[in-house]
Amino acid sequence: MDAVLLIDFGSTNTKVTAVDAENAALLGTAAAFTTVGTDVGEGLENALSLLRKQCGDITFSRRYACSSAAGGLRMVASGLVPGLTAEAAKLASLGAGAKVVKVFSYEMTDEDIAEIEEIRPDIFLLTGGTDGGNTACITHNAAMLATCRGDFPIIIAGNRNAAAACEKRLSGRQIIRCPNVMPRLNQPEIEPVQAVIRTLFLERIIQAKGLSRESALVGGILMPTPSAVKRAVELLSAGTRTQQGFGELVAADLGGATTDVYSVAEGMPEHPSTLLKGMVEPRSKRTVEGDIGMRYSAQGVLAAAGAEKLAVLSGQTEDAVADWVDTLTQNPDALPQNEAEAALDFALAAAAVETAVARHAGTLEQIYTLAGPALVQTGKDLCPIRALILTGGAIIASPRAGEVGAQACYSNTEPMSLRPRKPDIYVDRRYILAAMGLLAEHHPEAALTIMKKEIIRA
Repeated sequence: MDAVLLIDFGSTNTKVTAVDAENAALLGTAAAFTTVGTDVGEGLENALSLLRKQCGDITFSRRYACSSAAGGLRMVASGLVPGLTAEAAKLASLGAGAKVVKVFSYEMTDEDIAEIEEIRPDIFLLTGGTDGGNTACITHNAAMLATCRGDFPIIIAGNRNAAAACEKRLSGRQIIRCPNVMPRLNQPEIEPVQAVIRTLFLERIIQAKGLSRESALVGGILMPTPSAVKRAVELLSAGTRTQQGFGELVAADLGGATTDVYSVAEGMPEHPSTLLKGMVEPRSKRTVEGDIGMRYSAQGVLAAAGAEKLAVLSGQTEDAVADWVDTLTQNPDALPQNEAEAALDFALAAAAVETAVARHAGTLEQIYTLAGPALVQTGKDLCPIRALILTGGAIIASPRAGEVGAQACYSNTEPMSLRPRKPDIYVDRRYILAAMGLLAEHHPEAALTIMKKEIIRA
C-alpha cells in the first residue's frame, strides 16, 4: 500500500483524505474546524485524530495540501474595458484559484487607490489594452498604484508596448512581468498569468497566511483549493491515456457563503447561423458567485430567486421562506430540525445552484439584420454537455441532490439561457474533488479511478 494524505486547509474546516495511490482506493475522509485564529496545525491534528478512528494508524509516504484559509488568495485586478481586458483579468485570476475582490476598469482614481489600501490584496493584476493598442490607461494605473500603500506583488500583464513604462513607474515594488492576458481583441491568453499567480501563492502567500510550518510538515501546499478542484474537474473531463473521462462537463460547488461553478467545454454555438459576440471564453472556466450561498449568503439567494420561487420549490409559504432565511442570517450554523425546514433548505440549494450555473453559462439574444432575424450568443453554450457534478456540504448528504441538479438545467421557460440541457447528474458524496486535484499532480491515474468510483449518479 502507498498511503498518501491529502489536506485542504479551508476557511471553515480542515478536511483530510487518505488514499492508497498504488491501488487507487479511498481509505477515509474526516474534517475538523480550521483553527486559523491560533495555529492551523491544531485543526489539522484534530482532523487527523478523527481519520485515525476510521483507518487506524497509517504511515503516509507523502502529504500534500491546498488552502483557502484566512480568506483564500485575495486578488484585485484592473483593465481597460469591462467586457474585454478587465474580464480577461478576472478570468485569469479566478482560473488560478483566487478570490477576486475587485476589478477596476478604465483609469483609476484616488478613491480607487484608497479602496485598494482598505482591501489589502495578496496580489494585484495590472492589465489593459491589446498589444500595440491603448497604452495610456495601463501606464496611468501603474503610476496610481505606485502611490498605493501596501506590500503586495503586482503582475503586469497588459499591452506589451507599455510594460516597460509600467515597470518604471512601479520602481521599488515587487513586479512580475507576464505576457498580455489579451494580446489580440477578444482572444484571451490567461495560462501564463495563472502560472505566475500559482508561483506567487507558493512563494509568498503561504507564509503570509501563516501556513509555512504546515507546508513543511505536509511536504508542500501545492495550490489554492479552487485550483485543486479545477484540476480535478479537468482530469475528470479529459481522462488519461488509459481511462476515458466524462467528456465536457459542468461542476457546481455550493458553499455557505459562495458558489463556485466550473465548466470544461468549448461552448461554441451549436448552430452555424448563430453569431458569437464578445470574448472567446477559455475551455476550462471558473466563476464565483459571492452573493450566493446556503448560510452567510442566504439573503443573496432570496434576492436572486425571489420569495415566490423559493416558496414553490419548498412547498412552504413566502413568510416561512423569509423566516428561514432570517434564521440562517442570524445563525449560520443552524440545521433543519423538521421536514418543513428541510424543504426550505432544499429550495435554497436548488435556487442557489440554478442561479450560479445560469450566471456561468452563456446567453442568446435575438437581433434583426438586413437579412432578417438572427441569434447572437454571448458566453459559453453549455447545452450539449454530458455531465453535471454537484458538491458542497448542503448537497453531498441531501437525498434530493438529483432534484437540485435538475433545477439548474435548461428550461423552456428561459430558452435564452444556455444551461446544460440533459446532463447526467453526479454527486461528490465524499467531498473529494479538492483532494483528487492534489493527487492528480502526482498520480493522475489513481485520482481518476477514485473519482469514477466515488462520484456517483444522483
